[in-house]
Amino acid sequence: MSNLDLDLSIVIPIYNEEGILASSVMELVDKLSRLPWSYEILLSENGSRDRTVEIGGELAARYPGVSIHSLGQPNYGEALKQGILRARGTYVVCDEIDLCDTGFYTRALPLLGRGEADMVVGSKAMDGAHDKRPAFRRAATQVINGMLRVAVGFKGTDTHGLKAFRRETLLETVGHCVVDRDLFASELVIRAGREGLNVVEIPLDVTEKRPPSINLMKRVPNVLKNLVKLTYAIRTGRKPPSRRR
Repeated sequence: MSNLDLDLSIVIPIYNEEGILASSVMELVDKLSRLPWSYEILLSENGSRDRTVEIGGELAARYPGVSIHSLGQPNYGEALKQGILRARGTYVVCDEIDLCDTGFYTRALPLLGRGEADMVVGSKAMDGAHDKRPAFRRAATQVINGMLRVAVGFKGTDTHGLKAFRRETLLETVGHCVVDRDLFASELVIRAGREGLNVVEIPLDVTEKRPPSINLMKRVPNVLKNLVKLTYAIRTGRKPPSRRR
């Protein structure tokens, strides 16, 4: 299938998701069958230690629109980036395996199609959103958003989660991003706005299907390290210096 034939690419990073991977993908395929778009689902696996790769391969064999690619190491941001670069559809949706929110698709894609947005971000924190995750996860979202506002002048309410955009419009911005892991998604949203693209937020209803696959506190050191790199890159317009080995 060529790019011209494919409406939608759905990129889903996955890590140690054997508990919900099959049911989530099957439910997503069922919902997409009722929508008017041709699609592909790109499972972007990164360093799982359970049966995620095996289950993903079974799903890819069962459903022609599903594929899985393994990065080989735990790195959410790089998995998301590589998934976007492999996408073939006119539109790309960055989704999460514990959300798979086709309601977001049906609200976001018309905004893109009518030219009312270059990127649509699903916000868990804006007015009208209903974030039903545990309190500590809601607080973590507020903390990182506050840090991004101070460090790089972020003006929105959320960066991490569901996003939709026209692939050709964002490819150059994707190439400008310099951080990975947890903050690639944030950098993509921030750079899109700073590069003059119209970033529009819409509210989400979020209910947690399972605890985070990586302990929140274990992510803090990498988040802080990448926040420093991101601040340097945004403020100076240069790539951060490479670490000497």
